[in-house]
Amino acid sequence: MTVKAFRSAILDFVADPFFVPEPESVRYFSDGLLVIENGKVKELGAYEQLKEKYAGIAIAHFPDHFILPGFIDLHIHFPQTEMMAAYGEQLLQWLEKFTFPVERKFRDKAYCDQIAPIFIDQLLRNGTTTALVLAAVFPQSVEALFEESDRRKMRIIAGKVMMDRNAPNFLRDTAQSSYEDSKALIEKWHKKGRSLYAVTPRFAPTSTPEQLANAGRLLKEFPDTYLHTHLSENINEVAWVKELFPDRQSYVDVYDHFGLVGARSIFAHCVQLTEAEFDRLAAAKSTIAFCPTSNTFLGSGLFNLERATSSNIKVGLATDVGGGTSFSMFQTAGEAYKVAQLRQQKLSPFQAMFLATLGGARALSLEDQLGNFDAGKEADFIVINPRSTPILSLRNQSEQPTTLEDLSDRLFSLIIMGDDRAIQATYILGELAYEK
Repeated sequence: MTVKAFRSAILDFVADPFFVPEPESVRYFSDGLLVIENGKVKELGAYEQLKEKYAGIAIAHFPDHFILPGFIDLHIHFPQTEMMAAYGEQLLQWLEKFTFPVERKFRDKAYCDQIAPIFIDQLLRNGTTTALVLAAVFPQSVEALFEESDRRKMRIIAGKVMMDRNAPNFLRDTAQSSYEDSKALIEKWHKKGRSLYAVTPRFAPTSTPEQLANAGRLLKEFPDTYLHTHLSENINEVAWVKELFPDRQSYVDVYDHFGLVGARSIFAHCVQLTEAEFDRLAAAKSTIAFCPTSNTFLGSGLFNLERATSSNIKVGLATDVGGGTSFSMFQTAGEAYKVAQLRQQKLSPFQAMFLATLGGARALSLEDQLGNFDAGKEADFIVINPRSTPILSLRNQSEQPTTLEDLSDRLFSLIIMGDDRAIQATYILGELAYEK
């Protein structure tokens, strides 16, 4: 039995701060001890109360830091790692000009193998321990990603993009080949180690009805996989969907018609949803991946967070690299705060960090396995340095916060000014995976 312990200020969530008062949803120890056994949480508590019980265990001590569960990124593109900050277009033009030519490179398995460790390294250095990832249309892109994440024992959910129309010929599959390739990947990778599979039509305009029907067929054959796609990101995209599917009542109805709207469906963006579409996602218990940095970068609009959370729709934060502008969930949370402000809504520091941890786990139906430090959960966590830059050192001069008000203030400084430099260390299943 391998038992190890980590001492620091420790924060996690035990309930949803959008519905439960924050003092009841936040669990915080200004001087805590996190005990790990064989990669899972054994115990969490105040150091003073647990120190004698674990007196014989070597304790890693991080004074002036704090420990959080690892971040969960609900929507990110593996093949777009190298094309972040591609200038000046809205969604549909941006895809044609920048995205599709880059994704073409991923038909070469050697190239996929070259980019996969870079992608995983960026996740870890930013404190992201779980991610829902779109690969390219080529099956080998999924293979390369899962091979790398499996080697590092990371919890990665991924899928081959399905795309059989309205894209360059070099990026198209067919309705049948996408079904067969996806099925083979599911049979090989789903539930192998910590890998999970998401059936991944890119978005409705790039799939024929036959392909969307095959996506629904895969979900019926493998009901514990996920559905991962884009929805209502851009005004022109929504109008295009209406032209392509004139018999359907809405964008959500397109997916619903093919059996793609359910409790394990994750829809990225959802900036342009109608009231009826919000209601349908709530009834289906589907998830929205809130992608604030890409929504502002591509000019897509301002997501209505309050409408989603008040309907009890599951929501998580997502970087959406490469439309998104940072791998950092701190940066993403900061942009989410600004989007809420522009809508005259509020997003508190605790709510933002909930979305990036336990909220993300709930969105993926993985809250029984990760997202906080309940005993028995997978021990993915990060050590955060709140004085990682000169300006953060000036901002956070005081000692470790002892009240939730002071803790909230410290978190907010990181949400607005923090980035990968604030991540001192990232642990996967209790083992060091990245250290600054």
